[in-house]
Amino acid sequence: MKYLITGGAGFIGSHLADELVSRGHDVCLLDDLSTGSIQNISHLLKSDQVRFVEGNIMNFGLMEDLISECDEIFHLAAVVGVHLILEKPVHTITTNVEGTQNVLKLAAKYGRKVLVASTSEVYGKVMETQVHVDRLKEDGDWTLGATGKSRWSYACSKAMDEFLALAYYEEAGLPVVIARFFNTVGPRQTGRYGMVIPNFIGEALSNKPIRVFGDGRQTRCFTAVSDAVRASIDLMNTPEAIGQVFNIGSSHEISINDLASRIKTLSGSTSAIVHVPYEIAYAKGYEDMRRRTPDISKLKETIGYHPTYSIDDIICEILHHREAHRFPKLQWRKEGAAAAS
Repeated sequence: MKYLITGGAGFIGSHLADELVSRGHDVCLLDDLSTGSIQNISHLLKSDQVRFVEGNIMNFGLMEDLISECDEIFHLAAVVGVHLILEKPVHTITTNVEGTQNVLKLAAKYGRKVLVASTSEVYGKVMETQVHVDRLKEDGDWTLGATGKSRWSYACSKAMDEFLALAYYEEAGLPVVIARFFNTVGPRQTGRYGMVIPNFIGEALSNKPIRVFGDGRQTRCFTAVSDAVRASIDLMNTPEAIGQVFNIGSSHEISINDLASRIKTLSGSTSAIVHVPYEIAYAKGYEDMRRRTPDISKLKETIGYHPTYSIDDIICEILHHREAHRFPKLQWRKEGAAAAS
C-alpha cells in the first residue's frame, strides 16, 4: 500500500509513519513544517519507502497530485495547540475547514479511503455543574462557548470537518473514518503551543517551577501515541468502521495536579508546583473543561482496542526519550498497563 499522511512530520504523523513503514508500506509525508519538524522524520528519510513533500493542504494542485498517486489517506494536518489557536483564529478556521475540504473533494474524485483526525475538543465544555457526566460518547450532544471566545474556533472547525466527511460519505459514497483523539502524548511532542505533559517535563527536568494552569483539579485522560496509531491503522483496515466516528483514548482519569506530582516524582525533580490563573496563562475569560473522559466501548467492540500504557509508563517513556543518559533504566509496562487504563 502507498499511504499519504498529511501533517506527516508532526507528532502523531511521524509515529504513524514509523508504524506503516515497519509493516512494509510506502508513505508520502506532506507537511508545511509550521508545527511539524524535519527532526521528527529524519530517520525515516533514509528509507526508500518514504517520500517527504514540504507543502500545505491549502494547495489544491499539490493535493491533487499527491492524492492521485496514493492508495489511502491519513488526514492529520490541522492547526493545533491552545496558544496558536488564540493567536491565529482566522488561520485556524480556514486551514482546518478549507484544507479538509480539499482532501475530501479529491479523495472522492479518486476514490481514496480517508481517516480524518478529529479531536476531543468537539465535545466542548463540561462545566463544574456538569461533573455528573460520565463518559463522552460519539453520538452524544456537545456544548460550545460563545462565538466571541476564539478559544472555541478550533472545536467548531474540527466539528465542521466531521460534518463534511460524513456528508461526503452519505452523498458521494466516500469511504471515511473519523477518529477523535483524546490528549495523545509521547516522544516528539512539543510544548511549544501549550501541550501539558511536554511542558511539565521540560520544567521538571530543568528544576523550574511546574506551572499548573487554573486550580489543577480539572481531569484528563492521556493516550500513548503508539496506542493511538495502532487504533488508527486498525480502523482503516476495518470495513465496519467506514462512515463512523470513534473516540481514541484511555478511560483512566488523572487530575492535572496529580499529573504534575507524578512527573516531579518520576523525574526526581526539585521543582515547586505552582498555580497560574487562566487569565494570565491564556487570556481574560478563557474557559477550560473540568472533565473530559471518553467512552471507548465502540472502539473496543469494533477493533478490540485496549490501551496498553498507563500514565506512569507514558511519562517514563518520554523521560527516557528526552534524556536517555539520565534515565537509562526507566521501564514502562506494556503488558500490565491495560488494567490500569
